[in-house]
Amino acid sequence: MFDTLTLDTDPRGIATLTLNRPEKHNALSAQMIAELTTVAAQLGSDDGVRAVILTGAGKSFCAGGDLGWMKEQMAADPQTRFREARKLAEMLQALNTLPKPLIGALQGNAFGGGVGMASVCDVAIGAQHLKMGLTETKLGLIPATIGPYVIARMGEAKARRVFMSARLFDADEARDLGLLARVVPATDLMAAAMAEAIPYLDCAPGAVASAKKLVRDLGPTIDDAVIDHTIQALVNRWETDEAAHGIDAFFMRHKPRWQA
Repeated sequence: MFDTLTLDTDPRGIATLTLNRPEKHNALSAQMIAELTTVAAQLGSDDGVRAVILTGAGKSFCAGGDLGWMKEQMAADPQTRFREARKLAEMLQALNTLPKPLIGALQGNAFGGGVGMASVCDVAIGAQHLKMGLTETKLGLIPATIGPYVIARMGEAKARRVFMSARLFDADEARDLGLLARVVPATDLMAAAMAEAIPYLDCAPGAVASAKKLVRDLGPTIDDAVIDHTIQALVNRWETDEAAHGIDAFFMRHKPRWQA
């Protein structure tokens, strides 16, 4: 059914959703973005699904936005850029508002949009060896559409420590920042994620969905106006000379002009 994802649901109703582009470090391509939006709607409407575990195949959880997809946006007209940025934003919001518990099992590194994917999970557990980082500014970009979810998870003060510097940090610091709830050995990761999912089997599904919505309603506002603001911020950044130069430098395998 999906080309970039796998989905398996056990008899109890615990679904495992796996990002499945291991050769691309599960980078978010246009196709993966579309498939994640579709699967979020599918899982949300399936009464047989009680909880969802989100993980990745291969060495990385998610390397962020696919740079080929980003390069296409650099050459596109403003209307196309806005439309593609909206698809990314709507995918994140679809996962954030999923009326089922979403448990992240980060088996490998998460950069850029991968940090955003972790931030829309209700609980994210990471393997000890992983690295994380909001790496967009190295490319002349900004963590725009993921920003509301990252800041909601970390809070502004902690976000300022890593939001702009593009520096990488380890799993223990990710836990201190609030991105991860727990850090476990890689061999224990799926068992730890399953342990988070199992208690929901004793809860009323409608009450769980309502409680999750209430938490979101009481937390930082992420509405259409906020999402539109982040989309425009990303589109504006795509139009800059810095972004064009940074992405070009990446593909040409040379240092951008601002790198020491």
